[in-house]
Amino acid sequence: MNEIMDIKKAVDRLSPDNAKSILRLVLHQIRLLKEQTASPEGAAAGLMELYDRLMTYDDRKLSWDPDPGCTHVHIVTGESFAGSMKLALRELGRADTHKIVTLNDNYAIGPIGGLDTPEGRQARRDWFKHNIAAALEDDADSEAEYDALLRKLDQIPEQAEIIVWASRSVYEQTGMRYALHLLRHKPNAIRVCDACAICDTLDKRPDHSETYRRSGEIVPDKLREALLQAEHGSRLSAGDIRRLAEEWTAIAEQGGVLRIWRDGAVREVPADHFDPYLLEMLEQVTNAADAGGFVKAARMVGAAIGHCEQDIGDAYFEYRLRELIYAGVLEVRGIPAGLRYYSVRRK
Repeated sequence: MNEIMDIKKAVDRLSPDNAKSILRLVLHQIRLLKEQTASPEGAAAGLMELYDRLMTYDDRKLSWDPDPGCTHVHIVTGESFAGSMKLALRELGRADTHKIVTLNDNYAIGPIGGLDTPEGRQARRDWFKHNIAAALEDDADSEAEYDALLRKLDQIPEQAEIIVWASRSVYEQTGMRYALHLLRHKPNAIRVCDACAICDTLDKRPDHSETYRRSGEIVPDKLREALLQAEHGSRLSAGDIRRLAEEWTAIAEQGGVLRIWRDGAVREVPADHFDPYLLEMLEQVTNAADAGGFVKAARMVGAAIGHCEQDIGDAYFEYRLRELIYAGVLEVRGIPAGLRYYSVRRK
């Protein structure tokens, strides 16, 4: 009974993104077993290692212990992509020499001005607390995470090559520019790689075509191939690094709360940019409405995410859904405390 309670506590400590990442790793090991591409002993050992890590894992800890012999540091955006990257590096036998730094924050949304100052970071936290449900639990954790990120970047060995991964996702593109802003004075060689573009090329054949919207969608076996291909990419010049870092500064100084990826650039758009799109999605899911014409908010936002070319995330769509309710455009039934608690219809 005590072990069951320990398992429950270990799972409850995980953030949603980390829980998804761990589930991906478990399912990947099971798939390898089913396809008989991995030995039962090896897969079992991997699952037991994952179990041990999960039982001692603390979401609040951001440990960083670069080995003196570290040759590469991969900077990735999002826990899902980080989980796949860790597994791919382990399967390539590079876990000891290739380290990972994860940017968890979504810089496509919310104010990003002055993040180098306590005031700027507090303004961002305040906006999230007022507009994005349960996005940030408390100020102390956010400051600790920021300090840990700076410490990790500062401790990257000088001989290690830094690879910043960014696809056509605005979430990843803003993260990449912020990373280069923080890295702009480091002496390390830096390159930027697009895992989605590499996999698109690898998958292209007459009878099959697969397009990834974000790096987190790539399964570890495909990511292994992308890692091997990335070794042939060109390094950024000092001018390239300065330009991308300056792009971050220019975007941050605009003062808005929403950015999209358009025509090869991160562009700020008005906060209500997606409101017409959300109303269009509501019309498209009317078949899921109940007798009163109400559609579950989760169903509507799910449709919006599924059809949207931009990698914004459900949190921002839910924020705009509530704004449409407050503006009187939509009627609500239930309590808009979370997507599963309420339904909407056109007023």
